[in-house]
Amino acid sequence: MEPDDWFTRHSPARTAHRTVALVNVLTAGEPRTDAVAEVLREYGEPEPLGLSPEDITGMRDAALRLREVFAAESVDDAAGSLNRLLAGDCGPVRLTSHGGATPWHLHLDRHDEAPWAEWFLASSCMTLAVLLWDRQLPPGGICASSTCENVFVTSTGGTTRRYCSARCATRERVAAHRRGRV
Repeated sequence: MEPDDWFTRHSPARTAHRTVALVNVLTAGEPRTDAVAEVLREYGEPEPLGLSPEDITGMRDAALRLREVFAAESVDDAAGSLNRLLAGDCGPVRLTSHGGATPWHLHLDRHDEAPWAEWFLASSCMTLAVLLWDRQLPPGGICASSTCENVFVTSTGGTTRRYCSARCATRERVAAHRRGRV
C-alpha cells in the first residue's frame, strides 16, 4: 500500500469513525463476532482477523470504557476521561512500521502484536485525543434519542450535534410533534 493511501485510510477522522462503529456494535446487546469482524474489515484491518470470544469480551470492556469519553459534557470532562484511560491502559507512545509493512506511524499499544482489546482501546484513545486537541471540543457524544444509545463523532462547526443520525433526529422531532398535538 502506498503511504498516501495508508494515511488516508488511517486518518484521525476515519479512525474516529471506526471507533464509533466498534463502540456501537460492541455495546448494543450481546456483541457478535461476525459483526465486529465486518466493522474491522470495513476499516481496512487485514485478514486473517482471528477474533476469539475472549477478544470480543475484551473489546466490549474497552468499548464500555470509551463510552465515558463520548458521554463527557465538556471538553475538560472528555480530556479527563481520556487522560485516565491513557495513563492506566495504554503503553508509551512509540513509532512502528510493522516491520516495514506500513509507513511509520504512532502507536500507544505495547507492541505490534497486542491483543485486539489493547489495540482497540489504545488506538481509539489516541484518535479521540487528537480530535479533542485539534477541535478543542469533546470528540463525540451519545445520541439524545430516547430509543438510541449510539455514540457519534462531533463535527467541527455549526450547531451542537445531539443525534447519531438524521434518522434519530427525525424520529425525535416527529415524536415531539405528535406529543404536542395530544
